[in-house]
Amino acid sequence: MKRTLAALAAVWLLSMVLMGPAFAQPGEGPVVVLEVRGVIGPFSAQYLARMERWAESRAARLLVVQLDTPGGLESAMRDMVQTLLNARIPTAVWVAPAGARATSAGMFLTLAAHIAAMAPATHIGAAHPVPLGAEVGEIMEAKMISDAAAFGRSIAAKRGRNAEWAALAVRENRSITAEEALRENVIDLIAADLDDLLRQLDGRVLTTSAGEVRLTTRGAPLERRPMNVIEQLLQLITDPNIAYLLLAVGTLLLMAELSSPGLSVSGITSAVCFILAFLALGSLPVNWAGVALLVVGVIFFAVGVLTDLEVIVTLAGLVPFVIGSLILFSPFTPSPAAAPSLRVSPWVIALVSLAIVGFSFLVLRAIVAVRRIPARAGADRLVGLEGVALTDIAPEGQVYVDLQEWSAIAIGEPVRAGERVRVVGVAGVHLRVTKIGPESSK
Repeated sequence: MKRTLAALAAVWLLSMVLMGPAFAQPGEGPVVVLEVRGVIGPFSAQYLARMERWAESRAARLLVVQLDTPGGLESAMRDMVQTLLNARIPTAVWVAPAGARATSAGMFLTLAAHIAAMAPATHIGAAHPVPLGAEVGEIMEAKMISDAAAFGRSIAAKRGRNAEWAALAVRENRSITAEEALRENVIDLIAADLDDLLRQLDGRVLTTSAGEVRLTTRGAPLERRPMNVIEQLLQLITDPNIAYLLLAVGTLLLMAELSSPGLSVSGITSAVCFILAFLALGSLPVNWAGVALLVVGVIFFAVGVLTDLEVIVTLAGLVPFVIGSLILFSPFTPSPAAAPSLRVSPWVIALVSLAIVGFSFLVLRAIVAVRRIPARAGADRLVGLEGVALTDIAPEGQVYVDLQEWSAIAIGEPVRAGERVRVVGVAGVHLRVTKIGPESSK
């Protein structure tokens, strides 16, 4: 038995030697295509990591990330870079379609893939940290620039690309077109569409964390895997204008709730809007001084609604509200190299300001005016009127007075259903009634 096992082992070793260094067997599964658009955030990193694991479980031949981004959170970008650098299946980042960009965080992601590709009329770069809103110390800025430049160089060197240009994109904020990127060895190829990309990649040999793989992508089946519903929602709300509109709608609904206290649809919806807005702000470079100014403006609006100074207080509240809106995405510290330059459209700010003023003067003012009507206009106005008992009142029941049904309490003798009654007072939510005798009803 020992001799048999030794012989089998020798045959296996000999066959391995004769075969030479072989490639890791490529997957026979589909080419998986993802789309990453807009600001890079935690959900983008989650999406890429989840789909990389899923593609590996499907033995995918290639994972293609179609990219169009202005940048995003540095922490999320680093997570995505690690996913791409350590992927066990071949990965390609393709900046597309025409007009797309891979700036700031997008540049690092493109450099980190096994294959870096761009469509015509796209660009890449512009990864310099820019101080916004105030001057900062030279030492702090120099540290951020040095760290980002070293990170870019290390990624490019790992993939055999132009490490010096990656550093210049950070230090000098350089940005280049797809054609220039190909010429400078920043990317591997230019592909007009996905079919063109797969044709050019067919037969290429890549080194993944699992070994060397020869791609077989020509005519391979495609499987597009979009974000799930939650990820799509998070992707949508991280648009600066959408995040700002959520804050504005939450403010309007909060004002409506304050004008008529009691948990209602407006109060619940306001809370949901604020939760989504602050979830979005957590994925954006936010100036919290701007948020504080927005809160001050909201307080002014609420005071205006609940007092007799609507015009003066509301107009005064517009000043901090507009200033906070303008600086909402302008931090007072240097933005990381991965962060995009974001702002709320001035047209959106103007529209929201007008909506708040109009809502305060027209809708909320009318609601508050109704609530200020004296109580005599309520149940007290029924005192002295006559009605009919709908049920026996002994001592409580229902009566019909002034074309409405009311709860009632009998004063004196009980009242039978159908008998005439007179309202003599109000006790909480009940009318106090007495039975009308035959003589008194004449």
